[in-house]
Amino acid sequence: MSIIAWLVVGLLAGWIANMIMSSGRGGIVADLLLGIVGAFVGGFIGSLLFGADVSGINFTSIILAVIGAIVVVAIYRAVTHQAIRQ
Repeated sequence: MSIIAWLVVGLLAGWIANMIMSSGRGGIVADLLLGIVGAFVGGFIGSLLFGADVSGINFTSIILAVIGAIVVVAIYRAVTHQAIRQ
């Protein structure tokens, strides 16, 4: 997949992860950047568990990237001690 597609999927995944895990603290930029990292993580997890990866701008890639972004955002927030809204 091209770098542009990775960025688009990662930004979309970061935005969705931010909507799901929003803490109301204005961390959208960090969450978007973490979404790009999450796209890579989602591709890695998907290839290990399901034999699928983030291979383009399609539904499967976006779902894997969102899962990866949620994992990365949760780890980031745990490490930086940011509370998740309950």
